[in-house]
Parts: sequence; C-alpha cells; structure tokens
Amino acid sequence: MATSPPANLLWIWVTLLLSLCLQVMPLADGWQVWRPDWLGLMLIYWCMREPLRVGVFHGFVLGLLLDLIEGAPLGQNALLLSLLAFLCALVYARFRAYSLVQQAVLIFVLLGMVQLAEQWLRTLFGPASMHLSFLLSALIGAVLWPWLTTLFEALGRRLARD
Repeated sequence: MATSPPANLLWIWVTLLLSLCLQVMPLADGWQVWRPDWLGLMLIYWCMREPLRVGVFHGFVLGLLLDLIEGAPLGQNALLLSLLAFLCALVYARFRAYSLVQQAVLIFVLLGMVQLAEQWLRTLFGPASMHLSFLLSALIGAVLWPWLTTLFEALGRRLARD
C-alpha cells in the first residue's frame, strides 16, 4: 500500500456502512457459508490505511449495529470486531511491508481467528455444531483482498483528485 493523502471521514463511514449492508443482505440458506466477511474486510482495510482514525472503537460501534440488525446477543459481534481491530493494530507495521499476496495470507489468518472466536462464542450461548466450513468466508475474504485493496486505492486517488 503506497502512502497517499488521508481519507475523508465521511468516505470511511460510507464504505463501512455499505459493508454492513452487504454483511446482513439476505441470502439463500445454502449460500450463507460462501458470504465473505465484508464488514471485517472493510474494517481491516481502514485500520491498515488510516490507523490513527479507525480502530477498536469503530469495530465496537459497527459490531453493536450488527448485533442489533442480526438479533445476536448484544455485544457478541462488538467483541469480535473490536478483537479484529485490535489484532490489526498489533500487525500494522508488518502488514504495511508485505506484498498483496502476503497480505492476503495474513487476512486469512486474521479473519480465521475471529471466525474461530465466533464459533467458540456460539457454543457458549447454546448448542451449535462446529465444523471447518466457517473458514470459507475467511478464505474468500483473503482471495478478495488484493482486488478490494486495489479498487479502494484507485477510488481514493480519484476522490482526492476531484
């Protein structure tokens, strides 16, 4: 990721809220497992792009909104997205030095860890079967990462020009 001018705060929130809409968009039962973690991807993108402006607080607020929309136990997604933002802050320096392919591998690890924590929380709240299909969304997110990053960098440059 090349150094570029700071992003507009309105643009950050628009993209985060758009990803929240994509996250809760209804899908057929068989397709749910194929949905990438849009909100997690956007949160990672902005935590890595603007670490002084987007962080754990944003993850917490977006998680609370997701909890309210999904009807999940209040605080479950807030905890998970806060954890994701915290993990991003821990690996920020290394992440910026990686190539897009290395970043995609790290995205898979970060999203996979959060998905694992989500599965663990689901087993605490009630009977839930745990199988490895929950990692599919992390894998799809990792595959989408290079394209998503390239798209948003190009959009950011275009918005900064206008």
